[in-house]
Amino acid sequence: MPSASGTADVTPAGTAPRTGDVPVPPAPSAARAPRRVPASLWALPPVVALALAFLHPLALVVQQSFTPDEGGTSLAPYSEVFASESFRSALTTTVWLAVGSTVGCLVLGFVLALVIAFVPFPGARAVARFIDVFLSFPSFLITLALLFVYGTVGMANGIWTGVTGASDGPFHFLTTPWGVLLAEITYFTPFVMRPLLAAFSQLDTAQLEVASSLGAGPARIVRRVILPEALPALAAGGSLVLVMCLNEFGIVLFTGAKDVTTLPMLVYSKAILESDYPAACVVAVVNIVISVGLYGLYRVVSRRAGA
Repeated sequence: MPSASGTADVTPAGTAPRTGDVPVPPAPSAARAPRRVPASLWALPPVVALALAFLHPLALVVQQSFTPDEGGTSLAPYSEVFASESFRSALTTTVWLAVGSTVGCLVLGFVLALVIAFVPFPGARAVARFIDVFLSFPSFLITLALLFVYGTVGMANGIWTGVTGASDGPFHFLTTPWGVLLAEITYFTPFVMRPLLAAFSQLDTAQLEVASSLGAGPARIVRRVILPEALPALAAGGSLVLVMCLNEFGIVLFTGAKDVTTLPMLVYSKAILESDYPAACVVAVVNIVISVGLYGLYRVVSRRAGA
């Protein structure tokens, strides 16, 4: 502002303002950007935990499979196991049970999912929700339920003996491969139904109405309209069921099927009953290789199906 002499009062740069002048706050210093933690450090704890809990025991199993009882490192355990009839029989039984269960689950799951999704009946939504709960059930629980119904002293045999007066009932299939197959289909069918119901919920109902208006019957609508839309979900669910059936242990154990030996049962027999740990590890490695290969196939199919 002008002074008494009429000249402008200018404060030189770099000098403190005089009394009465408006104080000028100092310029704020540039805020330091927070240091970002590298992504690799965030991934380190779960990787270490995974290595200690899973990868290290798995490495020990693989190492033991190459270590015969005499010591050293050799392929002798693999040669002995691959040459044994018990391994070939267990591999064959495992494969055909897994494939048969998968086919049965696909057929039964597709039919049941069709009924729930497209046939109106009271409680359809509750049934669909129950399927989600069913997925959390342990496999041995379903096996025990079948034993109560079709076991040697189960309900079916009890009704038969009560009606006919016979000393024994006709239902003894649970201790055979067919009983294991029935138990696996019963337990794993909801794993096929779940992705199918999700796929059916996204199906445009206008396509069904157009096909019906053009004179197509229910069978043709299912074959030409619904089935093509359900193929990705069927492939994803079937791949998952196939992997799980290959590794199923509880169902075979709880059915009491002594003549049914799968790869997981052979691992149990070699390790626990015979104390032949190298042979048990060899069978376990074979089972892991098959399972990982099929799981990779399942992931590919799931990505393509959008699951």
